[in-house]
Amino acid sequence: MSIPVSLRDLESAAADRDAGAYVLTVDDLGAPHVVRAEVLVADGGLIAAVGKRTALNAGRRSRVSLLYPARDSEDYSLIVDAVATVIAEPDGARLLLAPTRAVLHRPAPAADPAISPCGSDCVPLAIRAAR
Repeated sequence: MSIPVSLRDLESAAADRDAGAYVLTVDDLGAPHVVRAEVLVADGGLIAAVGKRTALNAGRRSRVSLLYPARDSEDYSLIVDAVATVIAEPDGARLLLAPTRAVLHRPAPAADPAISPCGSDCVPLAIRAAR
């Protein structure tokens, strides 16, 4: 099922969860690197405070993903794909994240499998360019 949602609604979905999300990057060998990070909503995008390894990975491969886990068994996880720009800081780094795709997902069977493209209860979120 596809429901167009403005970037403001993506910001609301992220802000509705606690500030922590898992940041997923890929290292030089193609292995995933997953860390929990504080993620803030700001200026039409997202900002994640990360460590050196995550910053290095994002600097080499700017496409990253965020996972806000479901808060309970009835909730959706929020998954956001983004393009990262690394801002180096003395004690780590920040990733400025420009979302490109987002989906609310849960493993429950879809109410109408003919509508849901992934076979689970998924709700794709349309991303509009930042102002």
